Amino acid sequence: MREHMETATEAFLSHRNLLFTIAYEMLGSAVDSEDVLQETWLKWVNVELDEIQNHRAYLVRITTRQALGRLRTLGRRRESYVGSWLPEPLLTAPDVAEDIELADSVSMAMLLVLETLAPIERAVFVLREVFDLGYDEIAHAVDKSPAAVRQIGHRARTHVAARRPRGVVSRSESKVAFDAFQRATETGELQSLLDLLAPDVVLLGDGGGVVPAVLEPIVGAVKVAEFLSVGLTGLAATMSMQQAQVNGRPALIFRLDGEVDTVVAMRIDDGLITGLYIVRNPEKLSNVGRVTTVSR
Repeated sequence: MREHMETATEAFLSHRNLLFTIAYEMLGSAVDSEDVLQETWLKWVNVELDEIQNHRAYLVRITTRQALGRLRTLGRRRESYVGSWLPEPLLTAPDVAEDIELADSVSMAMLLVLETLAPIERAVFVLREVFDLGYDEIAHAVDKSPAAVRQIGHRARTHVAARRPRGVVSRSESKVAFDAFQRATETGELQSLLDLLAPDVVLLGDGGGVVPAVLEPIVGAVKVAEFLSVGLTGLAATMSMQQAQVNGRPALIFRLDGEVDTVVAMRIDDGLITGLYIVRNPEKLSNVGRVTTVSR
């Protein structure tokens, strides 16, 4: 029994970051992803390990199935969510930005695109496109035939391709755009903000019905700039503001009396800001105080 526990623990811990990342990309919630990992562990510890040839594949299978079940439940909850629902932001390590594909897959913009997929499509897309799992392995994880998985994957890729950021943004491009955005936010200068925003920019706010936030999307450069010149500049005047890496991209973190109050992330296309995501729901800010490790 002791040897079994040691083997199970070693295997689980060696793949934990991967399993968390899979769950997070499927759920957009670190809290729910941690619950999925706990459920995965409870199932894993009761598996006859001698009969398992590939521990990683089996753990991925358990995690995927647990995440799928939870995703269907969360979908029903989000239908009654107050205002816009945004993913739970994660403070990520600098090396995440160096892995362009990983950074793209956990970005707020991509997670919002993944939200538009059906649960099974999301699982197949994440496992295939992000983690490069084979169709047979994915088929075992989602209880579908390999042929069905291929069809689902093709449908999901087409769907995502039409909605994802138009091109990969380099780390330096993101930094330049965000530095300019931070300066404009600090000054509240309307024209400086307008120069950074795409004509069809969309701003989303998430207060979860707990704290004040934008309830409906704000669309268009002028409207978004006017909101930012008052809203974010007001926050900057009353709170400390710092730039940090959130979900693999530069973001602004506002703190009040040392506590995280607001996180501002963005999407950049062709050098202009096309999406702004302002998370204020306190229930989603607990993981911004410490670095969360994500991996492929």
